Amino acid sequence: MSKPIQIYLDYNSTTPCDPRVVDAMLPYFYDIPGNAASRSHPFGWQAEEAVDYGREQIANLLAVDSKEIIFTSGATESDNLALKGAFEMYARKGNHIITLTTEHKAVLDSCKKIEKMGGEVTYLDVEEDGLVDLAKLEAAIKPNTIMISIMWANNETGVIQPMKAIGDLCAKHGILFMTDATQAVGKIKTHPKELGIHLMAFTSHKMYGPKGVGALFVNRKNPRVKVTSQLDGGGHERGMRSGTLNVPGIVGFGKAAEIAMQEMEQDAARLRVLRDKLESAFKDQIEEVYVNGNVDHRMPHVTNISFKHVEGEGLMMTFNQNIAVSSGSACTSASLEPSYVLIALGLGDDLAVSSIRFSLGRFTTEEEIDKAIELISTGVNHMRDLSPIWEMYKEGVDLDAVVWTEH
Repeated sequence: MSKPIQIYLDYNSTTPCDPRVVDAMLPYFYDIPGNAASRSHPFGWQAEEAVDYGREQIANLLAVDSKEIIFTSGATESDNLALKGAFEMYARKGNHIITLTTEHKAVLDSCKKIEKMGGEVTYLDVEEDGLVDLAKLEAAIKPNTIMISIMWANNETGVIQPMKAIGDLCAKHGILFMTDATQAVGKIKTHPKELGIHLMAFTSHKMYGPKGVGALFVNRKNPRVKVTSQLDGGGHERGMRSGTLNVPGIVGFGKAAEIAMQEMEQDAARLRVLRDKLESAFKDQIEEVYVNGNVDHRMPHVTNISFKHVEGEGLMMTFNQNIAVSSGSACTSASLEPSYVLIALGLGDDLAVSSIRFSLGRFTTEEEIDKAIELISTGVNHMRDLSPIWEMYKEGVDLDAVVWTEH
């Protein structure tokens, strides 16, 4: 019995661990088992050296000082530490934060918590292409604004925000610029200091490293940024994040950063070609296909596509034994509601619920893309053959004018 075809196109959810990363980690599970905070024996010293080296590898990828890298359990914790930690630290200056309605839930839910703590949060809508309007962003700044928090690259559409312009705006008004760069780090150049970014959250498992370890970049000079710790107990990580460090994870994170530094440009060029091939094939072979978000300012490996009058979850059931894709963020995949990110772009429910996110990666092959095109095209045609809505649309019925009744 032959093994069924299995094609992984959900790299924005998580990436496979690169074998070179696993090889680097293995000794730290058994041969070098020390706690990096143990200063009284060689096992602890070796673990500390490994952590220091991993920190340097990550800092090199970002072109920052290694002392500006604070290790966490992942990007969600990094977002929480940056937002809540800065809100508490700069409470004397103000209590207002500006963010976007299209941010990841780790940012949006942290902001909701900040509101309960007495903070004020402005949630700006984006334009139809997913980009922030800089004039509206500046207009939202108040005397009590302490921070703007805007995601570098959107996890559902791949849209890249104008980071330099936002950084300049923050500098002009003397406020902090925080970004969730989870989907960008390791995939494109992400040098926060060049863009005026003061706090940047990211994680290992989105860049071919292990799960369970992330980091927060905290700017140390001009300005020196501080955040109040959200975890107490030991004063690890320069007093910003207590807890025993995940030594094997940090070793893997560092190796993943080193590999990204060497290979991300060629990875991006190759994946852009495959992504464009996927889009072109769907547009050529299937009617009523729409790419969501700005197609000029986006990550090279991501596309979010709506197949009009085809329910996305149902479509995925026609091929989900063979292809892993997503109808939105992994953190909201249990919800049957349309993607809040796509709704924020102005898509109607009909297009939002018919969307599929394709995210390619280092191990994606052209043969897999060809097979995905074949299986998904077949699935769309099958779903439309069974759909009375599609039949009405083909007959020229104005579906917006139809009065639907419930029984």
